[in-house]
Amino acid sequence: QVQLVESGGGSVQAGGSLNLSCAASDYTRNCMGWFRQAPGKERELIAGLWTGTGIGTTYYADSVKGRFTISQDKAESTVYLQMNSLKPEDTGMYYCAASSGRCGSWYMYSLWGQGTQVTVSS
Repeated sequence: QVQLVESGGGSVQAGGSLNLSCAASDYTRNCMGWFRQAPGKERELIAGLWTGTGIGTTYYADSVKGRFTISQDKAESTVYLQMNSLKPEDTGMYYCAASSGRCGSWYMYSLWGQGTQVTVSS
């Protein structure tokens, strides 16, 4: 059974940074992504990365563009989400997910981690 395990969440003040990691037991899906679920809101796709052959195309939601960076270490089967200039509205549970389809299509992600909490205080 494929597993995704997130780590790196925590509490930080506004303007700070965190780096989330997602270790995959099986790194054969075409896309890896990060979702965020804020309290009382739906889960949203915030970053995606093509992990197949060729250039690692990325996708970012407008809310995080320019502040968050998704990257990978294929040798370690790990995807990262570097989050800078964090805002209180970035608070939520962050989930790693894998897809065999397009990285920018949220409904194509079918494999999920358990999530890691990020809290940003003002």
